[in-house]
Amino acid sequence: MIKKMLLLSLLATSAAAQAETVVVYSSRAEQLIRPLFDAYTRDTGVQVKVVFDKDGPLLARLRAEGSNSPADIFLSVDAGNLWQAEDMDLLQPVQSTVLANNIPANLRDPAQHWFGLSVRARTIFYNKNTVKPAQLSSYQDLAEPKWKGRLCLRSSKNVYNQSLIATMIADIGPVKTQRMVRGWVDNLATAPFGDDNAVLEAIAAGQCDVGLANTYYYGRLVHKNPALPVSPFWADQAGKGTHVNISGGGVVRHAKNAKGALRLLEWLSSEKAQNLFADVNFEYPANPRVKPDPMVAAWGSFRHNLINVRVAGTRQAEAVMLMDRVGYK
Repeated sequence: MIKKMLLLSLLATSAAAQAETVVVYSSRAEQLIRPLFDAYTRDTGVQVKVVFDKDGPLLARLRAEGSNSPADIFLSVDAGNLWQAEDMDLLQPVQSTVLANNIPANLRDPAQHWFGLSVRARTIFYNKNTVKPAQLSSYQDLAEPKWKGRLCLRSSKNVYNQSLIATMIADIGPVKTQRMVRGWVDNLATAPFGDDNAVLEAIAAGQCDVGLANTYYYGRLVHKNPALPVSPFWADQAGKGTHVNISGGGVVRHAKNAKGALRLLEWLSSEKAQNLFADVNFEYPANPRVKPDPMVAAWGSFRHNLINVRVAGTRQAEAVMLMDRVGYK
């Protein structure tokens, strides 16, 4: 009788786990995030249902759905978007010793609304055939006349550039930042591109000599073409350090399965998941106990700018207006 009761209890527990579902709204590409959710389901039996879209539509959907939203987690590609979700009151603060231990303070919201889960650097890339590393130094240096007609950039409409400029405003002030961005515009070799891949490919083709991009875009291209004549240079190592940003997530304000959502976020910050999370997209783990993929590690170590990534959101509007003023399209 006791054995039968234990068996029934185990079966009930298993059935409950299998029946549990966590709903995620994600702006991360499906091929990058799906393997992690599949691994989580294998580990726990919990099903992960995902709605994929860009950040803007997902935030609009969360706001429109309100308390009727089925979403439990919002995942974004940038801290600026996570801050927007927080500012729109779409996320709830959580208490988690696991996340506090796994994610450094500068990579999470101080009020615990959201947490970084992977890290990327937005740094300088250069053509190895036309530029020597000794010629490079900082983001501000790219505004100098020596780079006239030699610089490629992605559009200012992209959140990655907005976050970089927001951080620069916080670090060196709006006057110096505006002078820097105006210099960038003066030095452009061509009109801004639509994505980082195009910037890196233009550098490789000799259309320009230097540019700015996220490291994981470079990782994808080098993985396909190891002979790519482009290398990263870690910007601002004599100053604040290289700008880093995150992809990350938080528990939605009206989550129907908030506990399950928190467990999934905690798992995503674990050493097992961090290896998957970072390696699949050539990013850096947010958990400092996890080593990056060997190809990423081969790019060399660098000093991060340790400003809290939340500033990417709090100064975002100011960054956008600044770029508009100097004609950065």
